[in-house]
Amino acid sequence: MPKRPALAAALGAAALLCAAVGPATADPSETVTVDPTGRIADDGTITLSGTYRCSGSTGLAFVSSSISQGDHTSVYPIGGTAAQCDGAEHRWENSGPISPRTLKAGKAHVQVTITELRAGGLLLLPAFHAVQDQDVKLAQE
Repeated sequence: MPKRPALAAALGAAALLCAAVGPATADPSETVTVDPTGRIADDGTITLSGTYRCSGSTGLAFVSSSISQGDHTSVYPIGGTAAQCDGAEHRWENSGPISPRTLKAGKAHVQVTITELRAGGLLLLPAFHAVQDQDVKLAQE
């Protein structure tokens, strides 16, 4: 499996795990935001963006995002961006292909998570820095 899709799948799984477990107790200065409008291309590629701030990571950190529409039973991972957890505010942008007829322009729900992968013995374990759930508008490009 190519590295980028494998990474996106791992980050999407971590985001879903975070949703199932609930938000972590993160430093209140660690934040992630979602821009109120996402973009959907003719080929189904979704692009989401926003800002983040995190600090104190000891492992690799990522901003991962997922999107759903309607009843929220089908959630689709939308990429992952490496995060720089230096305490400063940064922009993030994730893009990912979805079947062109799966999501439509209009209201959608996005979850964004800053996840750090920390060494935990033989495994890398997720540590969550910030989570944001928000409704957005998908605009056709």
